[in-house]
Amino acid sequence: MAQLALGLASLGRPAYINLGRENALPRVRDVESMREQCHRVLDTAYELGVRWVDAARSYGLSEDFLSSWLPGHDDVTISSKWGYAYTADWRPDAEVHEVKEHSLARFTQQWQETSALLPRVSLYQVHSLTADSPLFSDRALQDAMVAIGVSLGFSTSGPRQADAIRKALELGIFGSVQSTWNVLETSAGEALREAHDAGLRVIIKEGVANGRLVVEPPQAVAAQAEALGVGPDAVALAAIARQPWVDVVLSGAASPEQLRSNVDALRIDVDLPDLAEPAEQYWKIRAGLSWN
Repeated sequence: MAQLALGLASLGRPAYINLGRENALPRVRDVESMREQCHRVLDTAYELGVRWVDAARSYGLSEDFLSSWLPGHDDVTISSKWGYAYTADWRPDAEVHEVKEHSLARFTQQWQETSALLPRVSLYQVHSLTADSPLFSDRALQDAMVAIGVSLGFSTSGPRQADAIRKALELGIFGSVQSTWNVLETSAGEALREAHDAGLRVIIKEGVANGRLVVEPPQAVAAQAEALGVGPDAVALAAIARQPWVDVVLSGAASPEQLRSNVDALRIDVDLPDLAEPAEQYWKIRAGLSWN
């Protein structure tokens, strides 16, 4: 069964696309309040046996928060991502929260920033790689990535994740892929299976569909949750963790309580019908979700 890891997308900045987290975070989301909340969730994760934490340069101060928590937790695997720059300046109402750029200059800058904060990062990932990314034709960038001597990975988003996964496999430089896959969005499944068979570690993000599967779960998810005495989040994550090609499932918990509910996924078996939406529809709905 896949292991559970903690993603810091919801904890490193005051706003993110994640339904149902409004009451999970501090009433005042200043930097120190969010740092304390992040540390509380990290402490809970460690107590529950979670030994992998995933951050990104664009997750606000996630790397900084993680860095200040890490002393005394030497057995935790750390991964992060480059490619997006955080641009919201800690404003929840910012028009633009992050800007993507897959260039040698952006990689060089962000690797320096990441490695200064997280000197023992084990996996460095291209953030939201798409099949049309300039990375695929930029040999200097590819060589620079390989030269850092850290395991490389990439994440994907959007309705054509499978295209990006298969194209990235051809480069032969990646050992890990992080993609969106959940009971509503399964379009990348076969490509992820191919990546797993090729020896890549498969990490799954957005397992509760940015909170949609918690706030308004399909009837089948809600019924299994009630029957098993767990939350719909646990059912949604359990459906992922038992896929034979999945190695790591990310929890996007914003509070200790949400994380404890997520961890229930590791002790249950679920049997769900096909609930998948067309990929274009799923990503259109996601694009319409507000940052909160």
